[in-house]
Parts: sequence; structure tokens; C-alpha cells
Amino acid sequence: MASIQQRVMETLDGSEHDLPGKILEWVITFVVLTNCLAVVLDSVPEIHADYKDFFHEFEFWSVMFFTAEYVLRTWSYGARYAAENGGSWKGRREYVFSFFGLVDFFATMPYYLHTFFPFLDLRVLRVLRLLRILKLSKYNTALQDLFHAVASERQAFVSAMFLLTIATIVSASLMYFSEGHSQPDHFGSIPACIYWAIITITSGYGNVEDLTPMGEIIALTTGFLGVCMSAIMTGIVASAFSNQMSRKKAAFGQQLREALADGVVSDAESETLERLKRQYRLSDDAVKSMMDEVRAELDEKNKKT
Repeated sequence: MASIQQRVMETLDGSEHDLPGKILEWVITFVVLTNCLAVVLDSVPEIHADYKDFFHEFEFWSVMFFTAEYVLRTWSYGARYAAENGGSWKGRREYVFSFFGLVDFFATMPYYLHTFFPFLDLRVLRVLRLLRILKLSKYNTALQDLFHAVASERQAFVSAMFLLTIATIVSASLMYFSEGHSQPDHFGSIPACIYWAIITITSGYGNVEDLTPMGEIIALTTGFLGVCMSAIMTGIVASAFSNQMSRKKAAFGQQLREALADGVVSDAESETLERLKRQYRLSDDAVKSMMDEVRAELDEKNKKT
């Protein structure tokens, strides 16, 4: 039973080195994309009137598919930890309350909510159904790396957001004193000016014309600050993403050095390397290149000793 659970978990996790897992990954991706397309098309009144029965049937079988996936994941994740490390319930609890576990749960929840509470607003449930698109991030390591990179640089992001908040408030206050009397409809209060400042910083244009010369200077400065903040944010993300990829390769390289240190790769070490390879989604060429580098380093070290 444990071996079946392990195999189901590995297949559901997906891997480019595992054919059943890769096929299932493409199937889930196809179902998610067609579901999102169905939600978008179903929102068009003319299409909904002609194909509402089809959309209802399609939604039913999609929910059955996602429900089966959720149940299988919850069951199979019981094989993640041995009994001495927490047992099956630790793995299941870890999945259920993880980000992707919650996404999988909310992928089916709207249908069951409408089944048991038919008086709920269908428009809200349609929007919730679009959350299924988040399931695709499970199979996209670039998105996962981006999330981890942002999390690792959260202090830098907080500092940047603090600077952005200061710039927004200062720009809004200056604009209020500069344009408040001449354009009270747009700049009659500081909160209204804050809204203008946010729009200007994010888009570069606050959609308000006929400014005074001082107001034009403030508007230009605010737009320039928006460009500067975008550059800062982009730099933080790019640096964090690069560091995330380097940490992955460093972690795998360290494990590879430990495995090759005695010249013999045991079954346990080989299993660990294969698991890390799947987890980091490293290609065979990348692993081969790293292995050649590590062997060259070890040969050079042995020659010196």
C-alpha cells in the first residue's frame, strides 16, 4: 500500500523524467485552461443562452475530475513521511493547508457551495472558479521560483513599499495645496489626491489636465518617481530570481559533492539526488554538466593531496 501511495504522489507531483506524471500534468493543464475558457465564454449572455446546458455538464465533470485529484493527493501525501517522522497525517495536513492544497480545495468549492446554497450569487462563484488558473503554477517552476524569490527578499520589498508610500503621500499633499482651489473636483482633498498620485505612479498619467505650472511640475516629478520605483522593484525581483536559481544549483551541487566524495554513489544517495533533480526540475544536461564539474574539482583536490 505504501509503495502505491508513493507512486501516486510522485505521478501527481509531475516530473519531466516520469512519463505518466508528465502526461497527467498536461491533462490537468488542459482541463484547467478549458475551464477558465468556459467561465469566460459563459459570462457572455448570448453564448450562455445557447450553451448553458453544455457549460453546466462540463462544469459537473470538471468538478468530479478536480475532486478526484484532491482526494488522491490528500491520500497519497500520507506516504511523504515515515512513522517516526510524523506519519501519514503529517504529510496530509501539510498538503491540505499548503498554498497548492488550498488552491485545489477552492477549485471545487464553488460548485459544492452552489449545490448546497443555491441562493448564492452566481457571479461571485464564477470568479472563484477562475482561481483554478492558479493550479498551473504548481507545474511551472519559474513561478514557484518567483514566489520564493519574492519571499526571500520581502524585507527589500517592504523598504521599497515604504518609500513608495512616502512618495505617494508627499506628492498628494503637494498637489492638494497646488491644485485644490483651482480643481476641487479632482484635488479637493488629500485622499482624492492620493488616488491621483497612485494612478500617476503606476501608469505615468493621472488623467487630469489643465494643471497649473506648479501642478505640472509635481505631476512630472510623480511620474518620474513611478519610473524609479518600477526600476527598483524590477531590480529586486531580477536579483532575487537569480539568487534563487543559484541556491538551487548550489544545494544540488553540495549534495552531489557529498555523494561523490567517497567515489561510490549509494542507493540512498542516488535516490536523494534523483528526488532533488525532480524537485528542482533540472535537466539531464544540467546535471551531467554539474557532475563533470564536481568530478573535476574532486580530481584536482586528490592530486594536491
